[in-house]
Amino acid sequence: MLETSITETEFAAIDFESAGSAPGKTDAPIQIGITVWSLSKGVIEQWMSYIHTDEDITWAAQKVHGININDLQNAPKFALLWPTLKRLLSDRAVVAHGHGTEKRFLRSFPGHAFSPWVDTLTLSRKAWPQLSSHSLENVCDSLGISDSIKAAVPKKCWHDALFDATGSIFLLQSLIQQHSLENRPLGVLL
Repeated sequence: MLETSITETEFAAIDFESAGSAPGKTDAPIQIGITVWSLSKGVIEQWMSYIHTDEDITWAAQKVHGININDLQNAPKFALLWPTLKRLLSDRAVVAHGHGTEKRFLRSFPGHAFSPWVDTLTLSRKAWPQLSSHSLENVCDSLGISDSIKAAVPKKCWHDALFDATGSIFLLQSLIQQHSLENRPLGVLL
């Protein structure tokens, strides 16, 4: 897959929002968003789900993403999302902005082997080192693509899992186009 051209590659950006961490408490995913995209087809599919957890959502986490216990009332347990995750992530390059959290939560499914991983945080630091912040929101604002993300994910905003996954895809698209990487092998993004 690493030798496949970027133009021929399908990407699946993933983002999680979590219950937040606190002393003596395990962090848990409470929302997932995935946006599937390719350079030739554009956005192919978008999907979002809340995720049931027995953990309390910390006040700090709620302040960031606005998700509360009422949003999770009818949410499925994470394990029940496996068939959808497998369908959306298999045989695609997986994209995340700072992929640590996404990889950590996906470890709930041993042996999933989703790869390769494209980290838009690492790429944005290399492509635009002059930016004072490389948070997803700040990079997208600096590149002038935030309005396009808002149009693609209406009624959502930053720190919504689907909005952030779509933001990662639009950031990747900008990087590919600005640096003329379309016909380069996928491996240059890793």
